[in-house]
Amino acid sequence: MTIIEAIILGIIQGLTEFLPVSSSGHIELGSFLLGVQAADNLLFTVVVHAATALSTIVVFRKDLATIIKDLFKFQWNDGTQFTAKILLSMIPIGIVGVLFEEQIEMLFGGKIVFVGAMLLVTATLLAFSHFAAKRDGHVTFPKAVVIGIAQTIAIMPGISRSGSTIATALLIGVEKERATRFSFLMVLLPILGASGIKMLKYMEDPSLAAGISMTVLSAGFIAAFIAGLAACIWMINIVKRGKLIYFAVYCAIVGLIALIGGLTM
Repeated sequence: MTIIEAIILGIIQGLTEFLPVSSSGHIELGSFLLGVQAADNLLFTVVVHAATALSTIVVFRKDLATIIKDLFKFQWNDGTQFTAKILLSMIPIGIVGVLFEEQIEMLFGGKIVFVGAMLLVTATLLAFSHFAAKRDGHVTFPKAVVIGIAQTIAIMPGISRSGSTIATALLIGVEKERATRFSFLMVLLPILGASGIKMLKYMEDPSLAAGISMTVLSAGFIAAFIAGLAACIWMINIVKRGKLIYFAVYCAIVGLIALIGGLTM
């Protein structure tokens, strides 16, 4: 992987992590089109995911500061309840990630037809949420579990994590801004945890990272971080204005192109 390729893929990751179009699916498509080797892509994916997690922390720094402050009050307040809901939402993805790690990794690596099909699933979910009745509900504990299941399904490349979690939240009656806030904050611990575990593996066996330099990784990290900041802020405004239908159309078009292209190659 070259520096230019790393910057391109970093920008793709940063934008698509927050926009409801599937970051993993677009990284797969981008890697396929650029001819990036899967061995390089795995470590690179860990690094750019960490970059987008950092951009989430920056955008929601005030919310996180309030939550942390509430936690240290050692009371059952808004902050501790929100944290409890986040932890509850992590259970499904934690179970699947631990028990089916190898099977999940097999879904990646240039399976363009599969990515295309899953992008069509994302498009369908976004379309349903667009036409759902608008409500002003909160994220309750049962709803946190349902949103967590949606995040778990989004492990598959082509299904948008932000798209599936926000759309699911809207479909079960959560207000737009609350749905977006919960969706973006709920992913922090899973991403940081998964990135940490992967990095420990690379530290134990440096040969796993052979073929990709620190300069390339740094370029991808910076590109993903800057693009992630812009996309996160943009996505918050998009959900407020109810414009998810545009991304449903986009996912449908890209999904069909990937599906047809993969079947005819």
